[in-house]
Amino acid sequence: MDAISLSRVYDHEPHGESRCYLVERLWPRGMRREEVELDSWAKDAAPSHELRMWFGHDPQRWEEFRRRYFAELDTRPQAWQPLVDAAATGAITLLYSSRDREHNNAIALRDYLLDRLARQRG
Repeated sequence: MDAISLSRVYDHEPHGESRCYLVERLWPRGMRREEVELDSWAKDAAPSHELRMWFGHDPQRWEEFRRRYFAELDTRPQAWQPLVDAAATGAITLLYSSRDREHNNAIALRDYLLDRLARQRG
């Protein structure tokens, strides 16, 4: 299993030893908190409201979204470092709510975290 996997929160079925982290700034629509099994809600690791609104899940803006999101993350290590630390000790799953399974903040965040995890391991 990968150190960091992804799952859409609406489809997620907990399995194995993977710890689950919701990586959305807003709670997923239509879901009650007791319906979602997660270890933590890492909302500060999600894109800012302004960046999320600018992106609007437009695939044409994907690369620029990633660049801007990574710049935001660079200024907030306290938001993502716990996720890297968790991934360093075992598998984690990032839960997201977007319908777009190819262009969402969880995919970008996973790439960012994997890079930081590789740097940490040296």
